[in-house]
Amino acid sequence: MDYHDHGLALDLEKMLAQPASRRQSLRWLFAGAAAVPLASCGGSGADSGFGISTSTTTGSTGTSGTGSTSAACAVIPEETGGPYPGDGSNRNANGVANALILSGIVRSDIRTSVAGASGTAPGVPLTIRLQLVNVVSDCAPATGAAVYLWHCTREGGYSMYSSGITNENYLRGVQEADSQGLVTFTTIFPGCYDGRMPHVHFEVYPTLAKANSASNRIKTSQFTFPMASLNEAYTASGYGTSASNLARISYATDNVFSDGTALQMASVTGNASQGYVATITVGVSL
Repeated sequence: MDYHDHGLALDLEKMLAQPASRRQSLRWLFAGAAAVPLASCGGSGADSGFGISTSTTTGSTGTSGTGSTSAACAVIPEETGGPYPGDGSNRNANGVANALILSGIVRSDIRTSVAGASGTAPGVPLTIRLQLVNVVSDCAPATGAAVYLWHCTREGGYSMYSSGITNENYLRGVQEADSQGLVTFTTIFPGCYDGRMPHVHFEVYPTLAKANSASNRIKTSQFTFPMASLNEAYTASGYGTSASNLARISYATDNVFSDGTALQMASVTGNASQGYVATITVGVSL
């Protein structure tokens, strides 16, 4: 750049003057070298699922890949909750689908259904650790905030919505952030259904008491996994269809992650035989 010797202020002025989206500019400013220039905001497209015709530290053990890190104090992008949120904002075959009001939904282990349902989702064990930080308080831990998290089965279906599992509510749960801003979920590695990169949905609420209505959410987003981890996980029993679907999609063609994954890529450790741990920092404004 011809202006490199004029100082940071002019460089930033030039960057912000380029025809980029507001989200691009914010990511350049906050993520710095950890992020790449991103296209316009994604996540507005349909999130098709199985069985329904709708649309910061990294490391590794075993042979799993490791995700990228990003600036600790960047707000995670807003994304679509998709057609299967189960947060009371839409309906399923039984009426309004609202897992947030179910007895027992506040739990760490989300592999088994609650509130009278008893199904258990099979799959490779996965521990999800979200580090919630408040970007308006110098990334202090977002103690007391709550997360509602959900994802598909290893076959690509969503409990409460997909054929055969509309009466189940597994792979959905709510957790309150501890004094360190951490929430932890015990689950299974999600599958890959046709048309989407593997992902996990979540909503952030200001308090656990307010995590009973979608109208109280302050952030809706998604995160994904490194390709090396996906390829390895999908060698496990029951993930054959996921492996085939993954071969036909990429981050670049995904309708949510095509604008970049710098703030939405989990760090993954573990392996397909013993299970995985996925960790990601989630920046929110409280």
